[in-house]
Amino acid sequence: MSDEHLPNVYLRFRDSYPAVAAALDGLGEAVDGAGPLDERTARLIKLGLAIGASAEGAVRSNARKALAAGATADEIRHAALLGVTTCGFPAAIAGFGWIDEVLKP
Repeated sequence: MSDEHLPNVYLRFRDSYPAVAAALDGLGEAVDGAGPLDERTARLIKLGLAIGASAEGAVRSNARKALAAGATADEIRHAALLGVTTCGFPAAIAGFGWIDEVLKP
Protein backbone atom coordinates (compact mmCIF):
# COMPACT_ATOMS: atom_id res chain seq x y z
CA MET A 1 0.00 0.00 0.00
CA SER A 2 1.35 3.40 -0.94
CA ASP A 3 1.57 5.98 1.85
CA GLU A 4 1.23 8.84 -0.63
CA HIS A 5 -2.36 9.74 0.31
CA LEU A 6 -2.50 8.43 3.87
CA PRO A 7 -2.99 10.99 6.67
CA ASN A 8 -0.22 11.22 9.24
CA VAL A 9 -2.64 10.43 12.06
CA TYR A 10 -3.49 7.13 10.35
CA LEU A 11 0.18 6.27 9.82
CA ARG A 12 0.92 7.05 13.49
CA PHE A 13 -2.02 4.86 14.53
CA ARG A 14 -0.61 1.95 12.50
CA ASP A 15 2.83 2.47 14.04
CA SER A 16 1.47 2.73 17.58
CA TYR A 17 -0.96 -0.20 17.36
CA PRO A 18 0.40 -2.67 14.79
CA ALA A 19 -1.67 -5.61 16.07
CA VAL A 20 -4.90 -3.61 15.81
CA ALA A 21 -3.91 -2.36 12.35
CA ALA A 22 -3.19 -5.94 11.24
CA ALA A 23 -6.56 -7.08 12.61
CA LEU A 24 -8.34 -4.29 10.71
CA ASP A 25 -6.46 -5.23 7.54
CA GLY A 26 -7.53 -8.85 7.99
CA LEU A 27 -11.15 -7.87 8.59
CA GLY A 28 -11.11 -5.73 5.44
CA GLU A 29 -9.75 -8.63 3.38
CA ALA A 30 -12.34 -11.02 4.84
CA VAL A 31 -15.22 -8.63 4.14
CA ASP A 32 -14.00 -7.88 0.62
CA GLY A 33 -13.76 -11.58 -0.21
CA ALA A 34 -16.99 -12.70 1.44
CA GLY A 35 -19.34 -12.01 -1.44
CA PRO A 36 -19.78 -12.08 -5.18
CA LEU A 37 -19.20 -8.39 -5.95
CA ASP A 38 -16.20 -7.52 -8.07
CA GLU A 39 -13.74 -4.96 -6.74
CA ARG A 40 -15.01 -2.14 -8.98
CA THR A 41 -18.60 -2.57 -7.80
CA ALA A 42 -17.55 -2.95 -4.16
CA ARG A 43 -15.51 0.27 -4.34
CA LEU A 44 -18.42 2.22 -5.80
CA ILE A 45 -20.66 0.93 -2.99
CA LYS A 46 -18.04 1.82 -0.37
CA LEU A 47 -17.76 5.25 -1.98
CA GLY A 48 -21.50 5.76 -1.62
CA LEU A 49 -21.37 4.65 2.01
CA ALA A 50 -18.49 7.04 2.70
CA ILE A 51 -20.43 9.92 1.13
CA GLY A 52 -23.44 9.07 3.30
CA ALA A 53 -21.23 9.08 6.38
CA SER A 54 -19.60 12.38 5.33
CA ALA A 55 -16.26 10.63 5.78
CA GLU A 56 -13.90 12.80 3.75
CA GLY A 57 -10.87 10.52 3.95
CA ALA A 58 -12.91 7.45 3.04
CA VAL A 59 -14.51 9.27 0.09
CA ARG A 60 -11.10 10.24 -1.25
CA SER A 61 -9.65 6.77 -0.62
CA ASN A 62 -12.54 4.93 -2.23
CA ALA A 63 -12.60 7.28 -5.21
CA ARG A 64 -8.91 6.51 -5.80
CA LYS A 65 -9.45 2.78 -5.29
CA ALA A 66 -12.52 2.78 -7.56
CA LEU A 67 -10.43 4.37 -10.32
CA ALA A 68 -7.73 1.75 -9.81
CA ALA A 69 -10.40 -0.97 -10.02
CA GLY A 70 -11.57 0.32 -13.40
CA ALA A 71 -14.42 2.68 -12.54
CA THR A 72 -14.74 5.74 -14.74
CA ALA A 73 -14.88 9.32 -13.52
CA ASP A 74 -18.54 9.45 -14.60
CA GLU A 75 -19.36 6.34 -12.56
CA ILE A 76 -17.63 7.79 -9.51
CA ARG A 77 -19.50 11.07 -9.86
CA HIS A 78 -22.75 9.13 -10.30
CA ALA A 79 -22.15 7.56 -6.86
CA ALA A 80 -22.17 11.08 -5.41
CA LEU A 81 -25.22 12.08 -7.42
CA LEU A 82 -27.17 9.08 -6.10
CA GLY A 83 -26.52 10.41 -2.62
CA VAL A 84 -28.69 13.48 -3.24
CA THR A 85 -31.92 11.56 -2.65
CA THR A 86 -30.52 9.01 -0.20
CA CYS A 87 -28.14 10.99 2.05
CA GLY A 88 -29.23 14.52 1.32
CA PHE A 89 -27.95 17.35 -0.81
CA PRO A 90 -25.26 18.63 1.62
CA ALA A 91 -23.59 15.21 1.97
CA ALA A 92 -23.72 14.61 -1.77
CA ILE A 93 -22.25 18.02 -2.58
CA ALA A 94 -19.47 17.50 -0.06
CA GLY A 95 -18.81 14.15 -1.72
CA PHE A 96 -18.66 15.81 -5.14
CA GLY A 97 -16.06 18.24 -3.83
CA TRP A 98 -13.83 15.51 -2.36
CA ILE A 99 -14.23 13.37 -5.48
CA ASP A 100 -13.35 16.27 -7.77
CA GLU A 101 -10.14 16.84 -5.82
CA VAL A 102 -9.18 13.21 -6.47
CA LEU A 103 -10.18 13.34 -10.14
CA LYS A 104 -8.55 16.68 -10.96
CA PRO A 105 -5.81 16.35 -13.56
